[in-house]
Amino acid sequence: MYYWTNELWRLAYLVGGLGALGWVLDAPGWGLAGGLGLFVFIHLRHLRELYVWLTYHPGREPPVGSGVWGDLFDRLYKYQKTQRMTQERLRDVIRRVQESSEAMRDSVVMLDSRGDLEWWNTAAERMLGFQTRHDRGQHITNLLRDPRFVDYFYARDYREPLTLPSPIRDDLVLQFQITLYGDDERLVMARDITRLHRLEQMRRDFVANVSHELRTPLTVLAGYLETYTEYADQLPPRWRRGLSQMQEQTTRMQNLVNDLLLLSRLETDHQTERSTPVAIDDLLESVRRDTVALSEGRHSVHVEIEDPRRLSGVEQELRSAVSNLAFNAVRYTPEDSTITLRWRAWQEGAALEVEDDGEGIDPVHIPRLTERFYRVDKGRSAATGGTGLGLAIVKHVLLRHDARLEIDSNPGEGALFRCVFPAERLIEADPALADAQRA
Repeated sequence: MYYWTNELWRLAYLVGGLGALGWVLDAPGWGLAGGLGLFVFIHLRHLRELYVWLTYHPGREPPVGSGVWGDLFDRLYKYQKTQRMTQERLRDVIRRVQESSEAMRDSVVMLDSRGDLEWWNTAAERMLGFQTRHDRGQHITNLLRDPRFVDYFYARDYREPLTLPSPIRDDLVLQFQITLYGDDERLVMARDITRLHRLEQMRRDFVANVSHELRTPLTVLAGYLETYTEYADQLPPRWRRGLSQMQEQTTRMQNLVNDLLLLSRLETDHQTERSTPVAIDDLLESVRRDTVALSEGRHSVHVEIEDPRRLSGVEQELRSAVSNLAFNAVRYTPEDSTITLRWRAWQEGAALEVEDDGEGIDPVHIPRLTERFYRVDKGRSAATGGTGLGLAIVKHVLLRHDARLEIDSNPGEGALFRCVFPAERLIEADPALADAQRA
């Protein structure tokens, strides 16, 4: 406010002084005009200095002025100094981020909102083959052209990482993880998991080979035990008891080997069998009969078909998944429980559900239920004859059918296992058949 008052006094002095001079010279009008003209000239000169500074020398200190212009130039200088300090701090932060990223063994790639390459560290050049001189500004899918990565990038669902071979080295296995940040920008990280991948492959090969080698001796052992059982009445009572236990454990070992071989095939055979339309009502009815046979009348088993559509998939694998869920319900629910096998529309797709009204499961165990050999109650699980691989098999079957497993359970409230299939896997039923089912 002080400077504006000062400018008014300056205008008054100039107009009044030159006006008085013009009055003395008998030309008061020219005196007043000269005062106003001089005042405007002073401001235009300062305005020109500001324009020249902003246009040609913005990095230098602002020009020197008087009055309100001096205050304006001082404020611009302070603002300029603050901006320089802020920019320097930001440069230091960016420099530290880049230096720390350069020290990482994982690839770090920064993309803009369009997916174009902005910056990457040295590890990305080594793992992904990026070149600073040629690739900056390129869209990432122009350089990482694997269809699986392209689908993963545009799906925008980055909750799970993606495992792919390196685009420049087939012997290098990378795990990609994308994170969204800022204004729809992306941070792509690629980790070398070649060693872990090889160890996992060795484990799978070992399990598959050992399971395969165990089949022959177990078959021979089971055959002889079956023969001896036919003459059990001729053996001493102590031997008969041992023979019965040996036969039970041999059967359990055979089931375990069969499940291990099935799980190994599901994990290693990435080329799924040809999908065919599967009639879910027939499949669930077949599983219901097997479940009733296993239960021996101790449980009530029902089938509910609420959706006439069929499912595109491998029937044998789907039967294995549903059977494992239904057999688990028989093993882990008390007698007189009700087990329901249900096919229904769910969200944008459909779901196969196996529900029981048994004792339920503590939610703390649910995230680990699909792990191999994980048991909620180890003693009880061993007594029921389960192998601990059923839900792992279910998980891999669903992965091969683009589906997911949802588990909803609480202690004392039963359990619901829901296999959710996408709409792309569904096949519309014949209108006549659908009308017949609804009738």
